Amino acid sequence: MTIIIDPQTSGIAGNMLIGAFVDLGADENKLKEVMEASACEFGKVNVKFSKISKQGIESTFCHVEMLENNNSINFKDFISKIEKLTIDDDVKATSINIFKRMAKAEARVHGKSLDEVHFHEVGASDAVADVIGSVYAYYSLSYDRQKIIGLPIAVGGGRVETSHGILPVPCPAVVEILKDANMIGGPVDSELATPTGCAIYMELCDEIKEFIPMTKSKKVGYGAGRKDFDHPNVLRIIESEDIAENDEIDVIETNIDHLTGEEIGYLFDVLFDAGASDVSITPIIMKKNRQGSLLKVISKMEKREEVLNIIFKETGSLGIRIAPEIHRGITKREFVKETFQINDRNYEVTFKIGYINDKVISKRPEYEDLKKIAQDTGLALRDIKEVIG
Repeated sequence: MTIIIDPQTSGIAGNMLIGAFVDLGADENKLKEVMEASACEFGKVNVKFSKISKQGIESTFCHVEMLENNNSINFKDFISKIEKLTIDDDVKATSINIFKRMAKAEARVHGKSLDEVHFHEVGASDAVADVIGSVYAYYSLSYDRQKIIGLPIAVGGGRVETSHGILPVPCPAVVEILKDANMIGGPVDSELATPTGCAIYMELCDEIKEFIPMTKSKKVGYGAGRKDFDHPNVLRIIESEDIAENDEIDVIETNIDHLTGEEIGYLFDVLFDAGASDVSITPIIMKKNRQGSLLKVISKMEKREEVLNIIFKETGSLGIRIAPEIHRGITKREFVKETFQINDRNYEVTFKIGYINDKVISKRPEYEDLKKIAQDTGLALRDIKEVIG
């Protein structure tokens, strides 16, 4: 299963994440208890959950009312209080990581060390409730065992008033937290992405993509935002079933016209030994009407340097073309062994099975297994293929 966090239209905030998690089955009564108890060290809060409609989208609204908020606190003392909370160790550790993300962003923006950072808004009792509530819900749904994909974040626009004065949207802390993530301005003149929500998002996401990958939606939760716009102010979280994987590969090519058949065969062997996914040779006509061959190697990106070195060394090529980061769609696959009796002997054959939407689209025996049976029995390879079906 893959979990997709979708803040493309209305951004992200801690209470929106909690609302979406509750919509997906997190226990709101237990969440209220954990959030209020955890925030108490920093000021009392009252947590309420309700079903509301946001421009026609029914969603869960998590309202965190701050009844009191203690004075600002430095980072070291803040973390010390979090560490003393009586919550699950995983929830505590992940929450601390999120607060560190926010503190580091504040430190970079204001040119301070972590020890000099004082939490104001991000250290408020409602923010503590948001972070710990989000993380508690995440673990309660066992999402820590799933892959989490984040989509681009709508950050809004305009200006916002903070403890540091009036700042542009997105505020500097949000920009720092979302480094290496995809964000887009608008679609309204308002702050849509809070530092707390962004820090939770960056901590929980395993991967950030531009679009939803090929998948099959199973369940959807909507967490409502506080503000009202002309569009649904909701955060969407999708529980999905994987039906395909994405793969990033290099396609490496060079023209050759001087290698013998034996040398090309050896080149195939060493490239496969180095981890190439596929190697092929295509006859071509080169300049001045010379006959030659196009060597094409498909390989994982991390194998690029090793593959290039082998091609340079074994072919003497002066130039190699690389088409990097090609996205390859691959089916879900598994390898299954089956036993067949041929000439009164049992032989094990491995089948590669491909799936789309949980349906088998291909089932092919591995060539090396068929070759071994043919050599042992003396039967023709095509006869072996007929026997095993």
